[in-house]
Amino acid sequence: MTAPSPERTRLSAALRELKARTGLSLAGLAAKTAFSKSSWDRYLNGRTLPPRDAVQELCRLAGEPEGRCLALWEIAESEGSGRCGPAAPGPRSSSPTASLVT
Repeated sequence: MTAPSPERTRLSAALRELKARTGLSLAGLAAKTAFSKSSWDRYLNGRTLPPRDAVQELCRLAGEPEGRCLALWEIAESEGSGRCGPAAPGPRSSSPTASLVT
């Protein structure tokens, strides 16, 4: 099993903090949201990136503005999709035929 990325670890720590603020158990979270106990367990422990909706629902339940957690979610999501930063430039030649010269 692969360890969660640092981005996912930061997000899950923020989500655990929000969960603690709500005072809800995993069953309580499941009852008040569209996500199951086992899903919340995976999200809060960083094993699975939660859907954006789950982050928004937890923020709502904790009375927390969504901005910070959604920013963490976007960073974790882009890291997981390989969209993290621009692609490294490849070798360039001054003309398309430069590599054909022998």
